[in-house]
Amino acid sequence: MARKNRDEIASWNVEPEPVICPLCERVIPDDQKENHHLVPKSKGGKTTVCLHHVCHRQIHAIFTDAQLAKAFSTIAAMLEDPAVQKFVAWIKSKPPGFSDAARESASGRGRK
Repeated sequence: MARKNRDEIASWNVEPEPVICPLCERVIPDDQKENHHLVPKSKGGKTTVCLHHVCHRQIHAIFTDAQLAKAFSTIAAMLEDPAVQKFVAWIKSKPPGFSDAARESASGRGRK
């Protein structure tokens, strides 16, 4: 049986790097992490980013899947939208574990 390397034991106490939400730039607590497909799976997307639960819900309240696939398939593109800018300005002042119901925007109404 191989002996344990001291370097391996020292790494046990290392804290993992905090995950930062690319939308609101706040630390994401473990219980708030959600993967967002930049292009929805229904439109063939595979690439994901980790977001706060509340940020993820808000993106889907603002945009339809077609809008996400066509014009908002990057965080940078989403951040250019006025509704997202308004949401980000509001959420940035909240603590990392804050959760609230998503507010439906005018562009997301009636999309069901």
